[in-house]
Amino acid sequence: MSQTRLVKLGNLASVVRSKNAGPYRITLDVLFERDDLYEAVSRSCALTAESLARLYGVDRSKISSFFEIPTARAFKATIYRPNAQCALGESDVYGAQQHAPLLDMMIPVPSGIKEYHDV
Repeated sequence: MSQTRLVKLGNLASVVRSKNAGPYRITLDVLFERDDLYEAVSRSCALTAESLARLYGVDRSKISSFFEIPTARAFKATIYRPNAQCALGESDVYGAQQHAPLLDMMIPVPSGIKEYHDV
């Protein structure tokens, strides 16, 4: 059985971003440049709709979609905004800062996996 270690998702993915998906939703994208990194995260089952709900402190029903795109080495999710875009209390009109919690999400990966910037 291979040993694992915990690595921040931001150290594995080549792109972690969020963006506006209309007045009520934000899309989160996690993209990998290398197959081994994508497959390690996918196999870990650590990045799921349920884990995103926990990470963002929302009910699972606030994750409107979550899916993997193996051919693109990507994970995509759409979450409901806490406040409608431009509404009183909205702090990120473009949704461009909402990916930050994902960067520090800890992912168990096989010990032999090199982080994105280590190759």
